[in-house]
Amino acid sequence: MQTTCSCAPSLAGSRFLRLHWFLPLSVTKVTIKGIERELICPACKELFTHPLILPCQHNVCHKCVKEILFALEDAFADGGSESSNQSSPRIKISSSSMDRIDRISRSGRKRNSLTPRSSLFPCPGCQRDIDLGERGINGLFRNFILETIVERYRQAARAAIAIMCDFCKPPPQESTKSCMDCSASYCNECFKIHHPWGTVKAQHEYVGPTTNFRPKILMCPEHEMERVNMYCELCRRPVCHLCKLGGCHANHRVTTMSTAYKTLKEKLSKDIEYLISKESQVKAHITQLDLLLKETECNSERAKEEASRSFEKLSHVLEEKKSAALKAIEASKNLRLEKLQTQAEEYQGLLENNGLVGYAQEVLKETDPSFFVQTAKQLHVRIQKATESLKNFRPAAETTFEDFVVDIAKQEDILGDLAFHSNGLETPEINEEQSRVYNKALISWECPGKTDSADTYVLEYHKLNREEESATWQEIKVCSKSKVISDLDDNSSYAFRVRGYKGSICSPWSREVILHTPPAPVFSFLFDDKCGYNSEHLLLNPRRTSVESRAGFPLLLGSEHMQVGCYTTLDYIIGDTGIAKGQHFWAFHVEAYSYLVKVGVVSSSKIQKLFHNTHDVTSPRYEQDSGHDSGTEDAFFDSSQPVTLVTLGMKKFFIPMTPASPKDPASRILPLPSCLGICLDCDKGKVGFYDAGRMKCLYESKVDCSGMMYPAFALMGGAAVHLEEAVTARYGEYHDDI
Repeated sequence: MQTTCSCAPSLAGSRFLRLHWFLPLSVTKVTIKGIERELICPACKELFTHPLILPCQHNVCHKCVKEILFALEDAFADGGSESSNQSSPRIKISSSSMDRIDRISRSGRKRNSLTPRSSLFPCPGCQRDIDLGERGINGLFRNFILETIVERYRQAARAAIAIMCDFCKPPPQESTKSCMDCSASYCNECFKIHHPWGTVKAQHEYVGPTTNFRPKILMCPEHEMERVNMYCELCRRPVCHLCKLGGCHANHRVTTMSTAYKTLKEKLSKDIEYLISKESQVKAHITQLDLLLKETECNSERAKEEASRSFEKLSHVLEEKKSAALKAIEASKNLRLEKLQTQAEEYQGLLENNGLVGYAQEVLKETDPSFFVQTAKQLHVRIQKATESLKNFRPAAETTFEDFVVDIAKQEDILGDLAFHSNGLETPEINEEQSRVYNKALISWECPGKTDSADTYVLEYHKLNREEESATWQEIKVCSKSKVISDLDDNSSYAFRVRGYKGSICSPWSREVILHTPPAPVFSFLFDDKCGYNSEHLLLNPRRTSVESRAGFPLLLGSEHMQVGCYTTLDYIIGDTGIAKGQHFWAFHVEAYSYLVKVGVVSSSKIQKLFHNTHDVTSPRYEQDSGHDSGTEDAFFDSSQPVTLVTLGMKKFFIPMTPASPKDPASRILPLPSCLGICLDCDKGKVGFYDAGRMKCLYESKVDCSGMMYPAFALMGGAAVHLEEAVTARYGEYHDDI
């Protein structure tokens, strides 16, 4: 490695070659302790000593590079043997580095090979094999800036130890400055003596006391006598003019060192400013990582407990099986011993003067025929059996226990394959049709499988905010498959996801579902059964949450007098609660088979007119009411009216004709959403009609809110309207058991 430097004074035009360590004010405030991690060599895990810059831009101590290369040389010499790799006394190298050294050595050649060996170097920083080129370590630059920072750190660590003057007579004084040209430290008196005014030495560069004397001029590693004065943009490294003229950088784009210095400094400053501006985001990530660390610790303990319980269950089963097997063997042993013992005693009786034979010999001594015959017959049978058994001897029991050998081959294979089963839980899916978001959110989910394999669930959600680049998820643990979430902001979008847990095992996260909250708080009401609606045409359910239109019996009786058309009317019904101020939102859905439905708002001053001035909507003499009191549509848009209604029917949503609306009628017809919403802003005098599923505004107009405003509905022909449960329930609440 070329580290020589010129001690001659630098030229006036080459001041930029001096490697001064200038830092912005904001950067100089950084404590050395805060960047200690950047000052540690990835190989020896100590502070850098003469760090070299590898082609991958990582830094490694000069001695560490040499030691790794020595280990690599030994691996080549010994054919890559493992013992050689691990017995190197020079440096303690990590096992991963040794693996890479072994891999490189196997792909290289012997030391005495005529072909040059591979110049790959296993970088301990990025874990990659780096090509050092033909010059190897001699082609690497020293990182003098990093070396200076490390030295500053060392000085801070030994602040109590002063640097003494190199020229004082004993005892030396503390040095006050160090000369970078002389590479020595001086006290004030010695510095004046050795750097007298009017001499060349008076022009030397001096700094505070230091022991790190780096060269003032950086020399080219390719051409040892040339200083670097250009920067290769392709290789991203300093070069000399000879490198550009005929070296490996001849065809590369180069720039002056001052230009490269300015450009790189600006880029680095901007990047640093950007990172500093994102300090809050970094802190948020750190907080999240701290939580993940704690969660990892907690989950690992849960996993250990779960694994221990599983193995305890297996151990318990094995103990039961072992106990049962030993008891069975013991019982069989006792039975066999009893049989063999009895057989042995029987054969013992066949001996002379013993047992059966001895008893028979005594019987033979009897002289009375009658007594003898009485006993001898039975005795003779026993003697015959004993004689027969003697001829056909067979042990009464087997001595082997072959029937009690436990076959564990299959179980041993199963236990050998025993492993963690992480994918046993199915990924839950959030049911968007059953999930609703109003004042509160009801989030429901289900598993694709028929059985519920999870014990608990974790539901996470966060508000979508364009200003925040990273989301902070809020977590809720749930034992069921639905959850009600409160305290959601109006007119906002939220992302939801869920995962299942069974012990320490968890499923993957479900697909994120984005739901939108209403633009205003939910307004609760029921259909008013005392508003004077036509009960013959409109049918209310007992709970007053649904209304259905029917023709009625009077129309049937008068049908024979109808000459043309069908003479029916719009039948109105309103909500039982009025609105005087503020913003309010309610939702409902219209049955798909509905022929004609009008929905909107009406002022209390116009309610009587709606119920008492119904018209024959199919009569040639009747002009369709726009829903306003103006004679023309243009008049309506000049002044707000106390009634605003839009038309629905035949699975369509009809945008009212306005000066700003499209002239093409087809452009004013939209598909009917599955759920509709109305937002009334009394303070601004506006009413909006929404697709409640997506919370998207379909149409908005002005309305006169000077009086009490009521939700209004009108039906004709076959039609039905159902209020959403969040509207009919007081305060729009849900329950977890829904």
